[in-house]
Amino acid sequence: MSRRIKEHKLFEIYQEARGKRIFTKSILPRKTHFEERTSRDGKDEYREFDPQRSKLAAMIMKGCTNIGIRKNDVVLYLGSSHGYTPSFVSDIVGEEGLIFGVDPAPRVMRDFVFLAEQRKNLIPVLADANHPEEYIERVCQADIVYQDIAQKNQMDIFVRNCNMYLKKGGYGLLAVKARSIDVKRRPEDIFVKIRTALDKIFTVIDYKTLDPLEKDHCMIIIKK
Repeated sequence: MSRRIKEHKLFEIYQEARGKRIFTKSILPRKTHFEERTSRDGKDEYREFDPQRSKLAAMIMKGCTNIGIRKNDVVLYLGSSHGYTPSFVSDIVGEEGLIFGVDPAPRVMRDFVFLAEQRKNLIPVLADANHPEEYIERVCQADIVYQDIAQKNQMDIFVRNCNMYLKKGGYGLLAVKARSIDVKRRPEDIFVKIRTALDKIFTVIDYKTLDPLEKDHCMIIIKK
């Protein structure tokens, strides 16, 4: 491994020697999707995971010690959008893992389908995460439920999907956008309320605000 790139404390995450940038090892060397910077070490290629473009990357840069995601995991990704963060999760779980990307918007799903044609462990699901029963025939039980949906009822969406699809002992990652819930309340108050509510249903294992990388956002990680 290059002296500039070393293993991070998290599985399948790598970091610059000075710790200012993080990377995943690409399952598709010599192929980029979002004009991300890369670093090569022999036959291996590492893709820079930008914390200003991904809440998962921001959570890692804020010091998270357990994102729950491992090689070969099955991930239900709610709010997959164009696929930036799912493409890095694709590297983390590897070619034997699976990511079901759920999004209701046909335009962004077209981009995700194109990405999935290149990354075979991505499975597009055009559906509304508000109605998890509608894709029960298209997804399977998951090791991870990851959600990044900017809706007022984002916690309810997360809980319903975790109850339906998350395996016992699996992890859920909820990116909370406070301004989508209530523009008048302090984001910190919203975060505490959601964290407290989730801890009554699951076990909250980590919580971090993502400022200044993602303004008015936090991420909460639970274990079922």
